[in-house]
Amino acid sequence: MVFQGSSAAISHTGKVRSNNQDSGYAGSNLFAVADGMGGHAGGDVASSLAVHRLEQVDQPFDSTTTAERELRDAVTDAARELIDTVHVRPELAGMGTTVSALVMVDDYAVIAHIGDSRIYLYRDDALTQITTDHTFVQRLVDSGRITPEEARYHPRRSVLMRVLGDMDPDPEIDTFIMPTQPGDRWLLCSDGLSGVVDDPHTAKALSQGLAPGRTADNLLKQALDGGAPDNVTIVIVDVGGQHPLFSGTPTIVGSASTPAGVDVPAARPGRASWLHPNRQAANEPTHFEPAAEFLEELIEEDRRRAKRRRWGWIAGVLLVLVAFAIVAFVAYQWTQTRYFVGADEDTVVIFQGIQQDIGPISLSTEYEETDIRLDDLSPFTRATVERTISASSLEEAQSIVDRLRAVSGGD
Repeated sequence: MVFQGSSAAISHTGKVRSNNQDSGYAGSNLFAVADGMGGHAGGDVASSLAVHRLEQVDQPFDSTTTAERELRDAVTDAARELIDTVHVRPELAGMGTTVSALVMVDDYAVIAHIGDSRIYLYRDDALTQITTDHTFVQRLVDSGRITPEEARYHPRRSVLMRVLGDMDPDPEIDTFIMPTQPGDRWLLCSDGLSGVVDDPHTAKALSQGLAPGRTADNLLKQALDGGAPDNVTIVIVDVGGQHPLFSGTPTIVGSASTPAGVDVPAARPGRASWLHPNRQAANEPTHFEPAAEFLEELIEEDRRRAKRRRWGWIAGVLLVLVAFAIVAFVAYQWTQTRYFVGADEDTVVIFQGIQQDIGPISLSTEYEETDIRLDDLSPFTRATVERTISASSLEEAQSIVDRLRAVSGGD
């Protein structure tokens, strides 16, 4: 049966990119996001080809098993179309795309996923990430090397371990089936959203109960307010609900929405490579898929980076301690240029330093014990001495002692 619910799709170039390499699709039963990569034109082509190939499975299915098989085949066929396209247009070599798609079949969602675009489910006031990122940092998280929070800011967070590309005709695709129910909100998005807007803010936007289109607009605004360094594509699917149902015309956004297809520029001359002999110089990927043997090198590099951070932290602490020690030494040296007159048990004494102590550390030492007995001083003068009399120099302290000697025995 045709899916009963409502949906919306929106895509934006963002504030940094010069073109939109994302594609999005919201149809009658199919909903998908593809984040292209591979330079100025390659990413456009890859995501557009993937979405248009997936469009063929936007139909009612009799069973989830059939839908899962057809969805997997469509994604695999898209990979082969990428390879065929590169044979015709070798300047596009190196292009690729993520794909996150779901097909609604009765009370189930059939999901296919490869790359780091995401599918979320908002149900009962809780947001759950349904897909797993096929990224290097996700492997670090899974192995316990870093935390999810550290992964958000890791310098290699965009390194894909699996992607729909122009080199593998049989990509490893995650497919699975999940039950869904009225009131569920499904969110499909490229990392232009998930990499900028965190889960709590995403959940808050989804919880407001606005129509899918307005909700997508709110999420896009948050991504743009956060800088939007990448293209942002959002597809929201409501199961049931009070909002208008599907109109019959699919919504296609991003590069796949170009009426006459993607405008691919002609190849520019450049030095040939062994793997891609005519690769266009402008096709610098925003993501890349490392070879299997490169993974250990990346992990080792991450270990070295963590070690450098530890040593940097230790060096910083040591520098602070050294600076504190220098300041403390200079301050102590200054205190030793000061003197004061005080008393021990029964006589007047000249002390070097200042009257204060720092915990168990005394900042003064006995410099000279005089022959003036406290008992020879008047009660007022004795009390003054016992409270100590400050002096800015040794000469001033000795002058104070001379005056006390002159008045000893009475004022």
